[in-house]
Amino acid sequence: MNSKLKVAVCQLRTELDAAVTMKKAEEFVRRAAGDGAGLVVLPEMFNCPYSSRYFRRYAARGHEGVVAEMSRWAKENELYLVGGSIPETEGEKLYNTSFVFDRAGEQIAKHRKIHLFDVDLPGMRFMESDTFSPGERITVFDTEYGKMGVAICFDVRFPELFRAMAVRGAKLVILPAQFNMTTGPAHWAETLKLRALDNELFLVAASAARYEGFDYECWGHSMVIDPYGVTLAEADEKEQTVFAQLDFDRIDEVRAQLPTFLKLRRDVYTVSE
Repeated sequence: MNSKLKVAVCQLRTELDAAVTMKKAEEFVRRAAGDGAGLVVLPEMFNCPYSSRYFRRYAARGHEGVVAEMSRWAKENELYLVGGSIPETEGEKLYNTSFVFDRAGEQIAKHRKIHLFDVDLPGMRFMESDTFSPGERITVFDTEYGKMGVAICFDVRFPELFRAMAVRGAKLVILPAQFNMTTGPAHWAETLKLRALDNELFLVAASAARYEGFDYECWGHSMVIDPYGVTLAEADEKEQTVFAQLDFDRIDEVRAQLPTFLKLRRDVYTVSE
């Protein structure tokens, strides 16, 4: 099993023209591959402006074409691709869904956002459940580097979900996200570090770049955190790709030095595997 993996987080801005966004995303992926990335991660709703005005409109075009394109990007560049998230339709329901592909372009996982972003903050009210249905499954998948998990944005505020992925063997959790200009500066970095520290694993968080003046302005600041809570890479708010070299042997090293995750009292409390 390979222990070292170079990851790339593509913090791109979603444009109103879907074709422009898709072309840009493909170029981001291609360049990341050229720089040696074995795993590339895109942001939440990377192909659709993050606004209730657009979710159903973009979903009506069908998600299948976007999935096919992401599969091609993974195959042509011979890398693992976590395709951020896109609007996915199933019957009458709409989901905020992340599709994952292996080096051959095969879809190996799909995560539907479990916890929908329904908040009433000062200056902002957002009800994701007005549009989306919640996912019902925890997502952990196998790779040549070991098991990995996927969550989406608001999912990160629920420690039980991350503990469930960890006890199922995830060494790395990938989080496409779009924290806003209120919660971003207040909670983004702190929450990411806590989830990595809670479970002594790697966490890769891929935000969209900020779109100033748009309905919803996200914080940006994509990050890669190691099992000890150390920031390995961090973006600012602009479009860019950040890279980090992961050494999965670091997980065993941290858990041996500070065996928090290994000392779970499953006789007293538990999260099911």
